[in-house]
Amino acid sequence: MDYSKMQPESLMMSYGYKPSLSEGAIKCPIFQTSTFVFNTAMEGKRFFELAYGLREKEQGEELGLIYSRLNNPDLEILENRLCLWDGAEDCAVFESGMSAISTAMMEFMEPGDLLLYSRPVYGGTDHFINHFLKKMKIESIGFHAIDTKEEIIARIDATGKGDRLTMIHIETPANPTNALIDIEMCAEIKTHFTTAEKPVILSVDNTYMGPIWQHPLKHGADLVLYSATKYIGGHSDVIAGACLGSKALMGRVKGLRTFLGNMAGPWTGWLLMRSLETLKVRMDQQATTAKYVAEYLRNHPKVEKVYYLGFINEVGNEREKEIFNRQYTSAGAMIAFDIKGGEKEAFQFLDSLKLIKLAVSLGGTESLAEHPQTMTHADVPAEDKRVMFISEKLVRVSVGVEHYSDLIADIEQALNRI
Repeated sequence: MDYSKMQPESLMMSYGYKPSLSEGAIKCPIFQTSTFVFNTAMEGKRFFELAYGLREKEQGEELGLIYSRLNNPDLEILENRLCLWDGAEDCAVFESGMSAISTAMMEFMEPGDLLLYSRPVYGGTDHFINHFLKKMKIESIGFHAIDTKEEIIARIDATGKGDRLTMIHIETPANPTNALIDIEMCAEIKTHFTTAEKPVILSVDNTYMGPIWQHPLKHGADLVLYSATKYIGGHSDVIAGACLGSKALMGRVKGLRTFLGNMAGPWTGWLLMRSLETLKVRMDQQATTAKYVAEYLRNHPKVEKVYYLGFINEVGNEREKEIFNRQYTSAGAMIAFDIKGGEKEAFQFLDSLKLIKLAVSLGGTESLAEHPQTMTHADVPAEDKRVMFISEKLVRVSVGVEHYSDLIADIEQALNRI
């Protein structure tokens, strides 16, 4: 059968798994084992030669199973399936989204290097860049969605360290305001500063769009990063991350993962494989529901502004419209909005919700609401939050799979309590 002609959602139940190797089990078992038996000592030798890069693979040869810190059937099958969505050559799964991001950054940067990153980004990423990387003597420059390519290049040149630019990391749409970053523009900046001696790596945190609604590799990205806890996991019962890209780059990422020991375990891998089977169905439903919720919020007298990608073609500028129509296949299921008032009114609203739960995270089957300024982005400096519209009146909602009428009723009764 020619799998290359099938859609990813058709392959999520079977791709990469042979029931005959597991007693005919229709689903991949959990390989809860730390180590694997070699058939011969020579086989073990050859496996380790490949694992440590002591020799090149022979044609058709694959790395055999050695030890679950290096490889495990659950992870290998999961990684193969994740590659289908983004059209990636290889994938590495981690125990969290932050471990995927931090491992990638540490692999491709060293003391003295310069990082360019979009703002806002997830609060944990912001903290890692502005605290941990600083301790490693890695400097960073932030830019915003409104900045042009020429402005960003000039800002890098002004540091006098353009020759040390090593990595560009962007999050688009931005968390929590849905600000759009042009991936292809960032790829052009990467090309501008890349030299034969020092290539620049472009990584994109695609968590907000999941593997369904945006495919950064097709727009010039080198690495795609996910908090797989979110849409990929989708049930708020597992913490995981993923990094995807070319064989060459992922070989380096997996090499550092081996020695940091932050790969996902077999149980995590199995849970994610379960979730991939319903990924598209869930995300399509969430996007449909989010449209109804956003429309309701936009027309409510106690709501000042709604940050939702589905409104871009109506209220966005020409640049935003062009980016949205080129990069995205859906408006997604993330909504942020400003409540008239301030923190008091935002908290009253959040405390009054019944069906929607007051919790951080996103992309799960249940709808969640939170207050970015004091929760997910609490560590971001106040002036930076002001510039990025992360104010005391901003609320973020991750829309789940509940019926839209029930979510709207819950939002209505909560707004009425303000």
